[in-house]
Amino acid sequence: MSRPDALRPSPIVPTVDFDRDGVQHGCLRLPYSRDDSAWGSIMIPMTVVKRGEGPTALLTGGNHGDEYEGPIALFELARVLTTAEVTGRVIIVPAMNYPAFRAGTRTSPIDGGNLNRSFPGRPDGTPTEKIADFFQRHLLPMADVVVDLHSGGRTLAFVPFTAAHAQADADQERRALAAVAAFAAPYSIRMREIDPVGMYDTAAEELGRVFVTTELGGGGTATAHTVDLARRGIRSVLGHAGILGGSIDRPPTVQLDMPTDACFVFSESDGLIEPCVGLGEAVRRGEVLARVYGTDRTGLAPAAYTAGLDGILIGRYFPGLVKRGDCLAVIGVPARS
Repeated sequence: MSRPDALRPSPIVPTVDFDRDGVQHGCLRLPYSRDDSAWGSIMIPMTVVKRGEGPTALLTGGNHGDEYEGPIALFELARVLTTAEVTGRVIIVPAMNYPAFRAGTRTSPIDGGNLNRSFPGRPDGTPTEKIADFFQRHLLPMADVVVDLHSGGRTLAFVPFTAAHAQADADQERRALAAVAAFAAPYSIRMREIDPVGMYDTAAEELGRVFVTTELGGGGTATAHTVDLARRGIRSVLGHAGILGGSIDRPPTVQLDMPTDACFVFSESDGLIEPCVGLGEAVRRGEVLARVYGTDRTGLAPAAYTAGLDGILIGRYFPGLVKRGDCLAVIGVPARS
């Protein structure tokens, strides 16, 4: 079914020419009238590096504004990548949800929008919806491969992994998992989402694009190790796609799957969380992963939360205080060979 706004032009104006060879540093200019700037704009930094004909890679970070490996690696890549290295085109947007990135928050401080739940977006919607619409109708159709770099932000921590999703199209899933393997993070996962509706991932996959995502750490910061994984992994995927030449060292990766919703554990109470298993450790079904202590009075037994299946703890809630409904733990299962 066609969207009623499909023929409306996007208000976003790119200051680069996507079809011109060379290195161009510019922005996506989104008009945004506000109290301190009546005819103001949100200026989303971007770079395009193009040489001749070939595949296009769309590289993004800052989909959530409190995740930093992607912006660090992509601001650097935008600075150093040259046309001599490239066959085809690389589009780099280090901070997709730029207002959220500037504020250091998961969602936009302007409209509360979670960009990764706003697709396909609207050209006449909120600023976040307008950004999603421009990616949906203009940038994703240009791309052959899309790499969107995430980490856990302020509230989650993960073992460093790269992921693709289970897909109805077996060939598309195979190509995505091959790109995941090329990234060569410590863990590679066939990923299950709690709810894929409105995600950038889903938008790209529905257009038939090879889509790779990551969770490289968390806690609202980055480390030297996770940034290095992002740097190396991006170049490796670009090499895999035929855009960069040369050989890339690809260390071994542990293959995991997320076969059922039992991979997720959610808190049913507010309180103080006690982690009982470390990230990357093996767990058994029924093993206690975390305890949540009520904090209104002393003398109460904590609520124990257990693993629903055997596997590896790949993610956990990061802050010390948890709320009812928060995701406490994520389990990955060794993939069948």
